[in-house]
Amino acid sequence: MINGQKVVVVLPAYNADKTLRITYEEIDRNVVDDIILVDDCSRDNTVAVARDIGIHYIIRHEKNRGYGGNQKSCYQKALELGADIIIMLHPDYQYTPQLVTPMATLIANGVYPVVFGSRILGMGALKGGMPLYKYFFNRLLTVSQNLLMRQKLSEYHTGYRAYHRSVLEAIPFENDSEDFVFDNELVAQIFYSGFEIAEITCPTRYFSEASSINFRRSSIYGLGVLQVSFKYFLQKLGIAKFKLFEGITPNKFANTHKGPLDVNELHEAQLKVIHKQSSEH
Repeated sequence: MINGQKVVVVLPAYNADKTLRITYEEIDRNVVDDIILVDDCSRDNTVAVARDIGIHYIIRHEKNRGYGGNQKSCYQKALELGADIIIMLHPDYQYTPQLVTPMATLIANGVYPVVFGSRILGMGALKGGMPLYKYFFNRLLTVSQNLLMRQKLSEYHTGYRAYHRSVLEAIPFENDSEDFVFDNELVAQIFYSGFEIAEITCPTRYFSEASSINFRRSSIYGLGVLQVSFKYFLQKLGIAKFKLFEGITPNKFANTHKGPLDVNELHEAQLKVIHKQSSEH
């Protein structure tokens, strides 16, 4: 726990038997209370490895539901277990588990309700071996999304994300896609709700066992991402209404973050306290 808040890591797994153990071993159990693995009908020994290393909560889909469907099971189980902070970490060891603690700490201290591990900040993606074409399309999509959604994220496509439970409870993520575009639908819903997202630099590793989608599926994903961003844009303008945002109250959580600190105001407040104490004596 951090500040009395229960931390749960969820591992959406598919054919991860070669990298699951090393991912699990680098998770800081001094901070993380529980770990949940959801296996999306893998063809390898992912479930057997999960049992062998001692993961207590293991869910196996009898049919492959897709990346979004896997996450739905992850979050539903984490909320059921009473998690206050839920961190999604891919068990393919592409993202370092050592950022779990700082990501959870930002949320536990009330700084931000959502934290993303960004591969783009600090050029971590290219250093880690991200294919150049993936990097190019990542940047192109992110620029387009920031323009349409009036945000400033360094990337929308990371698979390393941490949420306070209030975020997942406020958003009907169960109605989202079961495919890869799930992540971007969730981001659109988060911003539509008024939540803010922090980012932390995350080094990444690209190797043969790390999960990745091919060019054709990447293209389909990219079109889906742009469609989600256009829906957000039109919904915010009041031109159209989409099912994606049904049940979400716009700006419900806006202005809850204190924003940047005004040092001059802080200094003046301190002087007033000192002056008051001097007068009393």
